[in-house]
Amino acid sequence: MTDDPKTLVSTAWLAAHLNDPDMRLLDATWFLPDMNRDAAAEYAAGHIPGARFFDIDEISDHRSELPHMVPPVEKFMSRMRAMGVGDGHQVVVYDALGLFSAARVWWMFRLMGKTDVAVLDGGLPKWKAEGREISDLPPVIRDRHMTVTRQNQMVKDVTQVARAAKLGDYTIIDARPADRFSGEVPEPRKGLRAGHIPNSQNLFFKNVLNTDNTMKDAPGIQAAIADAGIDLSKPVIATCGSGVTAAILALALERIGKTDHAVYDGSWSEWGMYADLPIATGDA
Repeated sequence: MTDDPKTLVSTAWLAAHLNDPDMRLLDATWFLPDMNRDAAAEYAAGHIPGARFFDIDEISDHRSELPHMVPPVEKFMSRMRAMGVGDGHQVVVYDALGLFSAARVWWMFRLMGKTDVAVLDGGLPKWKAEGREISDLPPVIRDRHMTVTRQNQMVKDVTQVARAAKLGDYTIIDARPADRFSGEVPEPRKGLRAGHIPNSQNLFFKNVLNTDNTMKDAPGIQAAIADAGIDLSKPVIATCGSGVTAAILALALERIGKTDHAVYDGSWSEWGMYADLPIATGDA
């Protein structure tokens, strides 16, 4: 892979830069409820040295009933300042599943106008597999001011997505597994209808990853997109179950130079909840 401190870096790259004074490492591990794992406890037991724990559920908009929606700018800035993350820092985000929730935090930083942020390819599992250092010590934190310029075009709400589905002026890509997209199986989140947004297409997020949960190279990503019959001539809206794996697609698109992409933050947690929104079933 090609290291790019604005998208994706290797474990070797991180090891070489781990002690840089302006490096800020974030453990953004988040588990699905049915995994029965505690991300904060696992972080406390052992993490890459210097990493701070980024709690996706806490650093979110608690005014919303939807899970881990993007926090208000002020909350994001205050939480980052408390974590010692600010202007002039190179941020690297990883998670304990390889490449899963880290992409959500990468996208959130990009949404806030911060471009010096990358995901660690292969995450904590690859780091551990290579025998690299793990620590249970909390990082030393000093406040750092952060300036945020929110990039509103990178996030879409339900009204914007409904309009895009109707007009067809965006390509809407759903990152959920095929059987959830088609409505063949019930949604894991209770109370949601099964199916997908009309005129959306399916690209399961694992199809842009290798078996070890590293991201495919650019030709591999392009092949997965082509195999799904997806047209990239229009801007893209990525969606999924609750806005986490959609960000993996956003990262993959960025890796191949497709920069006009957005995430539907509410995703199926929102669309599947409201009876007045249309649903499609079967293969698109």
